[in-house]
Amino acid sequence: MNITQLIDRIFVSRRKQIEKYSTNAEEIQNGVLKKLVDAASSTEWGRRYDFKNIKDYSGFDKQPVQVYDDVKGYIDRMRHGEKDVLWPGTVKWYAKSSGTTNDKSKFIPVSADGLKKIHYRGGTDAVALYLGENPQSNFFSGKGLILGGSHSPNYNLKDSLVGDLSAILIQNVNPLVNFIRVPSKKIALLSEFEEKVERIASSTINKNVTNISGVPSWMLAVIKRILEKTGAETLDQVWPNLEVFFHGGVCFTPYREQYKSIIPSSKMHYMETYNASEGFFGLQNSLSDPAMLLMIDYDVFYEFIPLDELENEHPNIIPLWGVEVGKNYAMVISTSCGLWRYIIGDTVKFTQKNPYKFIITGRTKHFINAFGEELMVDNAEKGLQVACKETGAQVLEYSAAPVFMDANAKCRHQWLIEFSKMPDSVEHFRKVLDKALQSINSDYEAKRHKDITLQELEIIVARPGLFHDWLKQKGKLGGQHKIPRLSNNREHIESMLKLNS
Repeated sequence: MNITQLIDRIFVSRRKQIEKYSTNAEEIQNGVLKKLVDAASSTEWGRRYDFKNIKDYSGFDKQPVQVYDDVKGYIDRMRHGEKDVLWPGTVKWYAKSSGTTNDKSKFIPVSADGLKKIHYRGGTDAVALYLGENPQSNFFSGKGLILGGSHSPNYNLKDSLVGDLSAILIQNVNPLVNFIRVPSKKIALLSEFEEKVERIASSTINKNVTNISGVPSWMLAVIKRILEKTGAETLDQVWPNLEVFFHGGVCFTPYREQYKSIIPSSKMHYMETYNASEGFFGLQNSLSDPAMLLMIDYDVFYEFIPLDELENEHPNIIPLWGVEVGKNYAMVISTSCGLWRYIIGDTVKFTQKNPYKFIITGRTKHFINAFGEELMVDNAEKGLQVACKETGAQVLEYSAAPVFMDANAKCRHQWLIEFSKMPDSVEHFRKVLDKALQSINSDYEAKRHKDITLQELEIIVARPGLFHDWLKQKGKLGGQHKIPRLSNNREHIESMLKLNS
């Protein structure tokens, strides 16, 4: 019996608890809600909405839903040191996140309770579920490479930090974990991404790395630098015991073939996690099923708004036990970080109930619906997957936006794509992608009918490094920053095209 099998005994009871998701979901979620409401009843928010008299969900659902702009005033007061505002006590850590807000950045409170009972529980459960799926694992025979962002002082308050969630997690992690992870904390928290990549590559080449964790696009930059420095053709030549990549932050589909080519090992596994600045929500619990298990016994109470009602003045908001399989929802959360009925900005679709499993379909503001086509990121990823398979291409990065009307009164979608491997023909790729999107999305198909409303999509090939340069220009290299995949306006793509010319 190897050391991993011995350590795995610690996780057996937790996996049995997770099995109860199949039978007790409503009871578990109601328990979470009661715990959160009771804990916050004496806070300013709890007094405002009379938390002490809320006995069940029917009392909780009377308060309005929130977006960041609704609560940023409260959060700023918390950042200045006020206590008992949205959550009991003083919250010292704030995850800096770009997103759907009108501001450049959001500052999401990360309380000590949230850190322990949401984020770290997610990381522990990722290992527990992975070992349950892979009993022959040698996970603990080596170290884990965890790629993180950086942080900085928050308003110069003592011990208070603002930065990438990953940096906050690394800063506060149990010291024992540092014995099984690389790189050092000093390197992991460097703010200059390109220097960080160089230092990570140099310091980990000779380590026995068995697992890696991070955002696929940023991890790829590290891996490529390691291959350059070692002269190796594949990563398993550098780390022969590498067996799993815990990935999240962006959809893995555009990167999957690239990872397979640079890590051809048959023992390599990929496990998706849904760990956002606002909380840890989902884990892939089967290596053969891309859907994630909704983690329902953390300090997160879930509600959902049907996507077609999101802009309504009084949308229908439902708890977890009211969702339907196959329908797009905007996710609403209440957590021990002090977010109450907060619209996180992600859209999800459930693939099954009991246990509740889902896929992320996009962002509430990252879609194209300029002509009634309702194209979601999930549609785009599936269409690209079909086009790549049929043309032999590999897509590194992409962004798409509508062309509302050109000189010839033509309306279409414009795709800017950086290929890591060019297709047999860009024209062939374009036609396959267009047909695939029509087969995936009936609204897109209807608008494409006879080219009346929407003409064939256009593809512009991006020069190598374009998206990296675009993020660098905006000061967004590394961390939680992502390429906007779909936009309903041309703000992002115009600045990208300018860099591409």
